Amino acid sequence: MSNKVIHAIYNDDDVLMDAVKQTRAAHHHIEEIYTPFPVHGLDKAMGLAPTRIAICAFLYGLVGLSVATWMMNFIMIQDWPQDIGGKPSFNYIDNMPAFVPIMFELTVFFAAHLMVITFYMRSKLWPFKQAENPDVRTTDDHFLMEVGIHGNEEELISFFTSTGAVEVKVVDKH
Repeated sequence: MSNKVIHAIYNDDDVLMDAVKQTRAAHHHIEEIYTPFPVHGLDKAMGLAPTRIAICAFLYGLVGLSVATWMMNFIMIQDWPQDIGGKPSFNYIDNMPAFVPIMFELTVFFAAHLMVITFYMRSKLWPFKQAENPDVRTTDDHFLMEVGIHGNEEELISFFTSTGAVEVKVVDKH
């Protein structure tokens, strides 16, 4: 069984947004949209679920805060306590105000770096990965909507032509 899809190509983001709304209203499943730049509101128009990366950022920040607290307690209190400026560091609570900048920096460091790693893993962007862009024009000035065909090829071609697509083609997706 061949897995055919329609590639509807648009040259304006406003026309694309209207076409996405019409496509969803006609109950056609949009598999993917390729754009040369982020289009505001496209995720909502496609009906995509909101991202949970903010929850991950909070959890990663907590990991950073925990590592900072453990590290400063171990290094400055247990392993090598020092009398700095006449202030002995024999317990963590008395010295915590001096450790706040380090705690903040490690919280931000862990959250930022682990979010980037999570983003790359979630979107499957590995080093040296080949681009999966179906049409090179989508990196410049065109927008491509990919919709699966389920026995209604001629109907979809006329539908996308009526939505303002400058080019509609049927492609075998591997």
